[in-house]
Amino acid sequence: MTLPEIKEGTILLIDKPIRWSSFDVVKKISLLTRPKKVGHAGTLDPLATGLMIILTGNKTKEMLNLNAGEKEYTGTFFIGATTESHDLERPVDAIFPIEHITNELIYEVAKSFIGAFAQTPPLHSAKKRDGVRYYKMARRGEEFERIKSWVELKEFEITRIAIPEIDFRIVCSKGFYVRSLAHDFGEKLVSGAHIIGLRRVRSGNFHIKDAWTIESFMEFVLKEKENYQNESLSQSQ
Repeated sequence: MTLPEIKEGTILLIDKPIRWSSFDVVKKISLLTRPKKVGHAGTLDPLATGLMIILTGNKTKEMLNLNAGEKEYTGTFFIGATTESHDLERPVDAIFPIEHITNELIYEVAKSFIGAFAQTPPLHSAKKRDGVRYYKMARRGEEFERIKSWVELKEFEITRIAIPEIDFRIVCSKGFYVRSLAHDFGEKLVSGAHIIGLRRVRSGNFHIKDAWTIESFMEFVLKEKENYQNESLSQSQ
């Protein structure tokens, strides 16, 4: 892969850092490589990390197809407390008992989510109502009805139990909100829950192990530019 190829059109796999928005990643790639178009297939919340599929140039036309693939995430629920955003973006707003929660109950509840169901998006999400993002209306203190979306949870594996923390791995359809899963999981435990860590490790056939970090991609671009300058210099002599 070369800078001209990136400008023409390619697919880049980027490991999004925590507290970067998806737009931050797109903007960074655009500034570094200067293609005519840059887009991404699948938004990640600022507090989530992991795989983002970045498309440049003529590859941006494949955005919808690439976003349609199933997603795989790993993460951690915090049991016994909720937040308005269902993650750490907002402060804890309620505390719930956890003494009754057993390993058996946790596995039973996880199993109950497998399949297709209508899911309510988080109050603080990028979903739109009448052209306005949910999170913008939420931050203004407006009350509005959230529209449920049909989603599917294909796999739900509990990988560690250390109450109040529960680690998990899921495979889900596009449009699935893991933060909503955390909230609903807490309710089914007759308690509360929110996300304290989330990482996308796969999107369709693309895997995080093949992704660039922002730092490594910057190094690659700088080296490519340096090589191009050296080649131009040698040709002019």
